[in-house]
Amino acid sequence: MMTLPSSFRSCLRHPIAVLERLRADCSGLALMEFAFSLPIFMGAGLYGAELANYATVKMNVSQTALALADNASRIGENGVLQDIRIYESDINDLFIGADYSNRKLNLATNGRIILSSLTQNSSGGQWIQWQRCTGALSHASSYGNAGDGAVGTSFAGMGPASSRITAAADTAVMFVEVAYRYQPLFTDAWLPGPEIITAVGAFNVRDDRDLTQIYTESGVTASTCA
Repeated sequence: MMTLPSSFRSCLRHPIAVLERLRADCSGLALMEFAFSLPIFMGAGLYGAELANYATVKMNVSQTALALADNASRIGENGVLQDIRIYESDINDLFIGADYSNRKLNLATNGRIILSSLTQNSSGGQWIQWQRCTGALSHASSYGNAGDGAVGTSFAGMGPASSRITAAADTAVMFVEVAYRYQPLFTDAWLPGPEIITAVGAFNVRDDRDLTQIYTESGVTASTCA
């Protein structure tokens, strides 16, 4: 016949005393507190990392928009007897440079860049003369499409209503919109802001530029927004 351990037999004979000893036993208290608090501390730490990453990505998107607008205002082929011309290859190079400088974001897959040339029409109104786009993200311009404002003066310009951008006569403004679908570190349930991060940038064209068109070249495909 099986013999029960003495400690177990004592427990059966004096159950109340055993329960009293268990209630007074604090040897595992620290471990229990740690087990309960660990998920809270881990969650707070992971959310903090997600928040920091989101802020960094948002800053990078904003800097990309400003840098691209600045670079777009400088491009073109210098000429002695004619105004500076811009070519489709110049714009393509701009987009390639923006994607290369933000390889961690992978703008070509997760983003959309819209470059607009804002000028004045023959009536002195604001006119989006042309637009070029790159990036696989489906995102339309928030401030107008190519051809808007071609006639009349009803088109007010580009940008938020509180800080509208307008072009002066005989020049152009390079207006850039960047949209990026945020890629979370852990889960999109912890996003501290919108999933689609957007930013704009604008610079006046630096030199005398031929504003009549974007010149084409053999074998170069335009980065149209269609």
